[in-house]
Amino acid sequence: MVASFKLSTDVIPVKCSGAFALMDSLCRHGVKHIFGYPGGAILPIYDELYRSEARGELQHILVRHEQAAAHAADGYARATGKVGVCFGTSGPGATNLVTGIATAQMDSIPMVIITGQVSRAAIGSDAFQEIDIFGITLPIVKHSYVARNAKDIPWIIAQAFHIASTGRPGPVLVDIPKDVGLEECEYIPVNPGEVKLSGYRPTVKGNPRQITAAVELIASAKQPLLYVGGGAISSNAYGQIQELAERFQLPVTTTLMGLGAFDEHNPLSVGMLGMHGTAYANFAVCECDLLIAVGARFDDRVTGKLDEFAARAKVIHIDIDPAEVGKNRRPDIPIVGDVRQVLEQILQRARELDLPEGDTLTQDWLARIDRWKQDYPLVIPHPDETISPQEVIVEVGRQAPNAYYTTDVGQHQMWSAQFLKTGPNRWISSAGLGTMGFGLPAAMGAKVAVPDEEVICISGDASFQMNLQELATLAQYNIKAKIVIINNGWQGMVRQWQETFYGERYSSSNMEIGMPDFPLLAQAFGVKGLVVHHRSELSQAIAEMLNYDGPVLLDVHVKRDENCYPMVEPGKANSQMLGLQKQSPDIPKKEIVICNNCGTRNPADNHFCPECGSKL
Repeated sequence: MVASFKLSTDVIPVKCSGAFALMDSLCRHGVKHIFGYPGGAILPIYDELYRSEARGELQHILVRHEQAAAHAADGYARATGKVGVCFGTSGPGATNLVTGIATAQMDSIPMVIITGQVSRAAIGSDAFQEIDIFGITLPIVKHSYVARNAKDIPWIIAQAFHIASTGRPGPVLVDIPKDVGLEECEYIPVNPGEVKLSGYRPTVKGNPRQITAAVELIASAKQPLLYVGGGAISSNAYGQIQELAERFQLPVTTTLMGLGAFDEHNPLSVGMLGMHGTAYANFAVCECDLLIAVGARFDDRVTGKLDEFAARAKVIHIDIDPAEVGKNRRPDIPIVGDVRQVLEQILQRARELDLPEGDTLTQDWLARIDRWKQDYPLVIPHPDETISPQEVIVEVGRQAPNAYYTTDVGQHQMWSAQFLKTGPNRWISSAGLGTMGFGLPAAMGAKVAVPDEEVICISGDASFQMNLQELATLAQYNIKAKIVIINNGWQGMVRQWQETFYGERYSSSNMEIGMPDFPLLAQAFGVKGLVVHHRSELSQAIAEMLNYDGPVLLDVHVKRDENCYPMVEPGKANSQMLGLQKQSPDIPKKEIVICNNCGTRNPADNHFCPECGSKL
């Protein structure tokens, strides 16, 4: 990319090191916190960081593993919408960042990653701790730089922040050789907004002709569904989504990344769809006649069998990334642009056309969805001998309804997605990559970003052990995040799949042997530890955790073999869900059709049988 700048004419160059140019550039771009771990190649930068901290310009958070630095920067970015920053040294320090970089790339999170590198003369010689992190990360970053000269650092940092935070957000890597950090240069600062990149012009406004076509299609649809993904979070389009849904009475479903983009207490919400989505969201997507995809990418965990996903529906697809539009499903109306701006255009066009608000076309459709909600609600088991995982998550959500929630990956993640009703930016979870070990460091980053808010990590006993060393970071900086471990002694989702699809052959998924006593472990790090074995202890323990002025780990022992339902089997249509429990045996008194496969009586307007998923 070719960069140009708008610099004031009265700027006087300052003689300084590359490391100073870096730290000053980061401060100019609003960086207040950096997560990282030092090492030989990045020591010149850490030496300058020492001075920046002494001047009170920013704070460095010393993690115990570089992967946690990347996840913490990720959590920081998701909680604030700002660019997260992390540091790592060359070689193993840089490669330890890779999983966190890939996590951010898959979920479109704005980050700038600074890595140290061996001196320029040693590059390519297999020097000690040399690794081509630029080459390694090319497939998992939005863009990359190697700073070959100290004088280039200001414009590289300005470009990196601009690229990371505009268009479709993503991580940007900046690799800085050790001698570049030490090299003196004529430093000319580059401030935010002073850089323009030739060839990089993300499209933000939708095509007017496509906007009009979309409005007309929405206004005429009888069974529409608004399908909202993470792009709505990135663009802060919450108000526009609510206005669009309420104006046209559109039911709203979200992806795992889109949770929080629409108030799930709103009667128009049908919750999350996909593999572990609500039954009514999955039925709705199979039966809709118009699917309005907003900042979503038709991920396989959402669509199930792709050729049966919204098979009878016309599709409007809104996304800022043209590569996503039509990648998995060809839309009838493709609109490339920023989600918020495109939705504002759609709403404005609807006003210009004087379309009525609260249209009645969808009344029958909404009534049908409400019947599905009554018949197939999410179930909270109450086993006699132990606690269900769902009970724990519901009680945490009841006592901390406005918290920021991070999760690890597995059953607890899906139960959290089903039962927690979060607000914008308050759901922080590794969706695309599905990274175990994400939850604790992401909670650290979120809590540093929003210190006056409650931040709670929902983890599993297996996931938590991936990055448990970060308890030390919580203790060192008194980061008052709370951790709730849903402890069933298994890699829960692996066990569920082995039970369901692999003949109950539980290969290497049991975690009981060698499992630490988590509360004692927490106390060893200087973090308060609590444990719950019985339902009668649960509410009080959660209250104690929330009221404690410091980090807390709460270990809750739950039913060992509870499965996460509903579940769409891989390769099946969304209507073919395992584990559905119908609450009402009544069938509406209207025309019916008998399922040829299982004999279930269905309303005549059903296209799929909700019992077995067969086409009618």
